Amino acid sequence: MSSAARALAAGGLLAVCFAAPAQAVEGNAKAAESKNSMCIGCHGIPGYKASFPTVYSVPYIGGQNAKYIEAALQGYKKGDRSHPTMRGIAETLTDQDIADLAAYYSQAK
Repeated sequence: MSSAARALAAGGLLAVCFAAPAQAVEGNAKAAESKNSMCIGCHGIPGYKASFPTVYSVPYIGGQNAKYIEAALQGYKKGDRSHPTMRGIAETLTDQDIADLAAYYSQAK
């Protein structure tokens, strides 16, 4: 490797090491009003039960902690959580969508 190539590689490594950290996404509850249609049909009904993939009680998420909602949706999106319907929905959401929905539901009662 030439000295010019080594210098270029070292410069690239320094750029990666000192790059600005990704900016945290801040949720906007108002923006989620147009994004919650896939959520409200199950998670907006106290005591609701679904039958796929098995019969289970769907949690009502109004008032739930925003960080918990974000972590759950990111888990479904990444495949760490396995519910097929939730995974399919979460995979369509951006990080901003997730933050907005978490803000919205954390303020809902």
